[in-house]
Amino acid sequence: MNLKQATLDKIDHLILRYPDMRSAALPLCHLVQGDLGYLSNESIEWIAERLGLEPINISEIVTFYPMLRTEAPGRYQVRVCRTLSCALAGAYKTCKQFEEAFDCPVGSTSEDGLVTLEYVECHADCGRAPVVMIGEKEFTGVDSDSAKALIEKIKDGTVETE
Repeated sequence: MNLKQATLDKIDHLILRYPDMRSAALPLCHLVQGDLGYLSNESIEWIAERLGLEPINISEIVTFYPMLRTEAPGRYQVRVCRTLSCALAGAYKTCKQFEEAFDCPVGSTSEDGLVTLEYVECHADCGRAPVVMIGEKEFTGVDSDSAKALIEKIKDGTVETE
C-alpha cells in the first residue's frame, strides 16, 4: 500500500489525539480513502495493525458507513441529491439521464470506470434544486438540458470537478 507521505504525517498526528486507538479508526479510514480512493482489504488490514486492532474491527466500520467504499470509484463521482426539494424539482429524472447515458445503475460504477453514480441526502442548496455534485463541484438547477451538457462534458473530460 502506497500512502503519500503527507497522509502518513496526518495519520501520525491524528493518532496522538486519541487516547483510545479504536476512536481513531473512522478518521483513519477517511484519510486512507482520501489518499487511495477506496479502502482495499490491504488498507483495512494496515489500519487495523496501525491501531492495534483486528481487521474485523475496521471492516465493521467500513461496511457500516455508506461514505466509505471498498471498491475503486469511477474517474468521476456523480452524486445526485434526492431529498424532498430536489426530488420535487426532478432529481430522479436527472439521475435517470445519467444512468442511461453511462449505462450505470445508481450505486455502481460504469463498466469503463468513468462514472460512479449515487444518490445522496441533501447538499444544503434546496432553493436551487435539483443539485448534482461531480467530484467536489456543485451544479444547481440541473434540468434535462443541463444534465445533457454535464453528461457530454464528462464524456469528453472537460467537466469541472473542483
